[in-house]
Amino acid sequence: MKKLILTLVAALGIAGAAQASEGGIHWDKAPVNTSDTASLQNGAKIFVNYCLSCHSAAFMRFNRLKDIGLTDQDIKDNLLFSTDKVGETMKAAINPKEAKEWFGANPPDLTVIARSRAGSGGSGADYLYTFLRTFYRDDTKATGWNNLAFPSVGMPHALWELQGERRAIFEEHDDHGTKTQVFKGWEQVSPGKMSAVQYDQAVGDLVNYLQWMGEPAQNTRTRIGVGVLIFLAFFIFIAWRLNAAFWKDVK
Repeated sequence: MKKLILTLVAALGIAGAAQASEGGIHWDKAPVNTSDTASLQNGAKIFVNYCLSCHSAAFMRFNRLKDIGLTDQDIKDNLLFSTDKVGETMKAAINPKEAKEWFGANPPDLTVIARSRAGSGGSGADYLYTFLRTFYRDDTKATGWNNLAFPSVGMPHALWELQGERRAIFEEHDDHGTKTQVFKGWEQVSPGKMSAVQYDQAVGDLVNYLQWMGEPAQNTRTRIGVGVLIFLAFFIFIAWRLNAAFWKDVK
């Protein structure tokens, strides 16, 4: 019993630490629609161009992108940079030893990141959508970047060219003798290649792709599930009528 209590206490401590690392800010709702192939294709392009340099998707093969409307030739022409075979898995271009030296740890695999990051604030997609839109310049950090959703994150802002450089505006509040920094807004330091609306759309497409990549068969699963429910409803109706016909003469 004592061992069980200690285990529960440790689990609660880990959960609390994980929640603290997520910054405690409100997670924005991600515009996820895994049936939108145009969004998924754009998200795949952004993922390969901006994320795959450091992050792998070791459980995802390039040829699985045919499920979102791409052909082998499309994949070869636009998405193959780290390999020349569409049957290969999505491996990061960076050397793992160099990544650990530069960032302090190997960048995590992103195959199921949208499923693993769910929390009390919302789905994993909501977290990623918020995380990728709340980077800001912070000269006190080794990478020069910080994040509202994940304070002191060791990852630099991979999409800064698209969003531009921003600084977060904080106000110091005195909460019963404890001084806290309260986020108030953004100051745009330099413009990006995209407007704020365009950047949010691009991040939405990227997160949509990450959500799909975590379970590429989810749309098929949903269609099969709906079909099964329709069949069961029809079967129940037939069984009900057969039962009524069978017992009609007995009554």
